[in-house]
Amino acid sequence: MKDRKHEIVRVSVVGIGANLLLSAFKAAIGWISGSIAVTLDAVNNLSDALSSVITIAATKLAGKAPDAKHPYGHGRIEHIGAVSVAVIVLLAGFTAFRESVMKIISPQEADYSVVSLVVIASAVVVKLLLGRYVKKKGHELNAESLVASGSDALFDAIISASTLAAAIVSMVWGISIEGWLGAVIAAVIIKAGVEILLESLGSIIGLRVDSELATKLKEYLCTFDGVYGAYDLSLHHYGPEKIVGSVHVEVNDDMTAKEIHYLTRSIAAGVYREFGILLTVGVYAHGADSGEGGRIRQVVEQIVSAYPAFRQMHGFYVEPEKGYATFDLILAFGCDTAAIRQEIMEKLNSQFPDYTFDIVLDSDLTD
Repeated sequence: MKDRKHEIVRVSVVGIGANLLLSAFKAAIGWISGSIAVTLDAVNNLSDALSSVITIAATKLAGKAPDAKHPYGHGRIEHIGAVSVAVIVLLAGFTAFRESVMKIISPQEADYSVVSLVVIASAVVVKLLLGRYVKKKGHELNAESLVASGSDALFDAIISASTLAAAIVSMVWGISIEGWLGAVIAAVIIKAGVEILLESLGSIIGLRVDSELATKLKEYLCTFDGVYGAYDLSLHHYGPEKIVGSVHVEVNDDMTAKEIHYLTRSIAAGVYREFGILLTVGVYAHGADSGEGGRIRQVVEQIVSAYPAFRQMHGFYVEPEKGYATFDLILAFGCDTAAIRQEIMEKLNSQFPDYTFDIVLDSDLTD
């Protein structure tokens, strides 16, 4: 935990230093040459430095220990930090667009020098190296804000290369494309800001469980003796390093409370050891697939599978002596679940008038 936080801060400090130096150089060149594109590039570098400052602050706050009001810790502050970075990027983008439009309406001739072109070319190289470094470290550390900063730096390299191309066009052919180039730069900045914002908000709202992780986790759960299947997997991220969730496993209906206790504890310990996930384990009773229960199950499967919206049925259990049957039903998102449930219920009541059916509508939280 501490090593990860320390590494994020260290990488962010490197980003701050590099962006401040680039911003100072570009601002000086933009002022001397009168180039709006170079000046906007300098502003963008300054916003990148501020983004790194926010990343450091968010990382520090996210590392606070759990308390009475926040029992799952403060890890989601990292996502809030990424939202703040997105807002800064968007503000810089809209400001750049406004200035570029003014430049298009009232163009001014830019005066480039060989020195300015060399500095811009150097900035391209620096941003490429910085972007690759920060993005790589972000993936290694599972740090959303670092990945975003690295991607933004790589975009900056492309933008600076475009600025260099515009300068050469101006020097060779005397054609000014500063305003139009500034508008392109602004569009790229705005696009990056929107993408960062949507991704970060998605993390806060709650995203679908990663299909690869869900598959591996369910396969692992089914390796335990006595487990027939794993269902209702739900995982919640409380920051990049803390995942809390729940799952139901299907076990024989004749297991004792002692046996279930041992099994669920073993599963929870194994999942934390192998995946680092705090998992609460519930159970479904698995009855015999033959006899009265098996016959009813076959009919139920035929009825529910006829609906295009049908995705899965699980947790099926029949108590013939009580005339009671229950199961969970997963239907596709967007369909009229209540109407489909009612139709299925009517068909089952017609087929088995002596039984009471309990159909629980479930959600497909994994792929």
